[in-house]
Amino acid sequence: MDITVDLQIASAAEALPSAEQIETWAEAALAGRRDEAELSVRIVDEAESHSLNHQYRGKDKPTNVLSFPADLPPDLPLPLLGDLVICAPVVLREAAEQHKTPESHWAHMVVHGTLHLLGFDHIEDTEAEIMENLETEILTGLGYPAPYTTKE
Repeated sequence: MDITVDLQIASAAEALPSAEQIETWAEAALAGRRDEAELSVRIVDEAESHSLNHQYRGKDKPTNVLSFPADLPPDLPLPLLGDLVICAPVVLREAAEQHKTPESHWAHMVVHGTLHLLGFDHIEDTEAEIMENLETEILTGLGYPAPYTTKE
């Protein structure tokens, strides 16, 4: 598989995942679905996430991951997949609230966002079930716990 990830760090958060980890997680989501891809992953703080979430989704709060699929004409054979914007403070807070390791939640957010870039969604219940099953299969295949179970 030929994958290129452009990683942009625009966050003051510490202990962020490495470029290699992000590439591994994105590649796992793409495996069997796309032979080559280029995507950007921008790690941000809450102000930027809030602004983008409000502008593009009409939600007045920061969110964990936003996906912006590339909008290319179908006859343009470029591997550009799109952009992910991941909010470090939200991911770290959610990991703590859900009793997950930060690494496993980062992996989930990259896989989740990459699946969105591929066209998967979770608006309808049937779509959500398909996407959640894929996420679980990918993440457990990487050695992480199933993402939709939390420890009490």
